Amino acid sequence: MSISKQIPKYIKCVSRTVGFALWLDEWEGLPVILRARLNNRQRAALAFMALKSLKRDDAAITARAALAEEAGQPIAPLFNHMDEAAFWADMAEPEALEAYCLASFNRMAPAQQSAFLGFVQRRAA
Repeated sequence: MSISKQIPKYIKCVSRTVGFALWLDEWEGLPVILRARLNNRQRAALAFMALKSLKRDDAAITARAALAEEAGQPIAPLFNHMDEAAFWADMAEPEALEAYCLASFNRMAPAQQSAFLGFVQRRAA
């Protein structure tokens, strides 16, 4: 039996995605895939090994850059507003999430605010 048949499908998916990112030198969507497919321990192990593969100074610069990264402001949607908002929210700092949420809520019409509160309260229950 081939060893590839023993590898779980989600690991194959992550491997292909990493391969595509390397091949295309396009990294923006990779964190979303890694969060969706791997648990915290798996992601930490990947990050640890990637940092260990670098020279100490390069690893420190890379770690600082990763930890300091902020989402900035939301950008125009590629597919639809909900997809872009979810993508941005995955990277945003808690303070930014709260600020944009409150500002967005305050700009809604009263009927939209009421509908939004009803939706949120149903989800919390």
